Amino acid sequence: MPGGVWSAIPTPFTAGMQVDLKSVRRMVEHHVRLGIKGLFACGTNGEGPWMTNAQRAVLLRSVVRCVRKRMPVAVQVTDNSAARILENMDMAAAAGADIAVIAPPYFLANATPRNIFKIYQEAIRKSPMPVGIYDRGKFGAVFVPDEIIADIYAEPKVVIIKDSSTMPERMKIALEARRRRPGLSLLDGDEFHCVQYLSAGYDGLLLGGGVFNGHIAAKIIESVRAGNMQKAEKLQARMNNIMWAVYGGKKIACWLAGEKQLLVRMGIFTTHMNYPNYPLNPACRRAIERVLKQNRKLLLP
Repeated sequence: MPGGVWSAIPTPFTAGMQVDLKSVRRMVEHHVRLGIKGLFACGTNGEGPWMTNAQRAVLLRSVVRCVRKRMPVAVQVTDNSAARILENMDMAAAAGADIAVIAPPYFLANATPRNIFKIYQEAIRKSPMPVGIYDRGKFGAVFVPDEIIADIYAEPKVVIIKDSSTMPERMKIALEARRRRPGLSLLDGDEFHCVQYLSAGYDGLLLGGGVFNGHIAAKIIESVRAGNMQKAEKLQARMNNIMWAVYGGKKIACWLAGEKQLLVRMGIFTTHMNYPNYPLNPACRRAIERVLKQNRKLLLP
């Protein structure tokens, strides 16, 4: 799997909450212009947990069709049992996706370490395609223990890891897994601390804000690889300020609505509609206008 910047894409909706296919096409072409190396659909930022099965299928088919094999397409297939995960994998494979990504279950009764591992192991080994693991650490509804995540990473079909745990011990586990399996690709999902993960040896970034911060994120990678840590940290600080402004401050009060409104103003989306009903308050609108005015060359290079 390629390193560099991957984007956990947001899902564009019409005013009637249908997948906006014209916006999907514009979004894919925008990612191509940014030099994004891979797309991740139906994740948290993509509202996969809230969308219907039909919506996920429509979105994924549209993304694959628009990408035209110019980059890999991954899709979240998370569910509460191996049987349901495998059903989601079949849909993803039929739509033409390249990688099936598993995050912790949304709900799990009898959540013993053995049962958690059994669900992952069965889904991975029966998967019709390569597998990615989305580690949400303690942010997930079900916590996957350290020893279990290490065993999951050792599975041969696992080719890519999105580490959004923000846990130093999980970073060590991921790096050790990659030492044992050099083909394993490690992507940082903690977009506010990219420099830390890249410096430790991660191959790239998989960012929820990649649709608008992909260009500056690529510059952070270039700076770290060139050993210019001062420049990398300066770019990280600028990217963080952009994200806080777009998301509604450090409390992330506008999150998806803010991200989508920025894309509306960039001419990519047509609405800021989102399933969790994040608001778009006047302060967030003003902040987005400032971001667009001050960072146009980074947002639309």
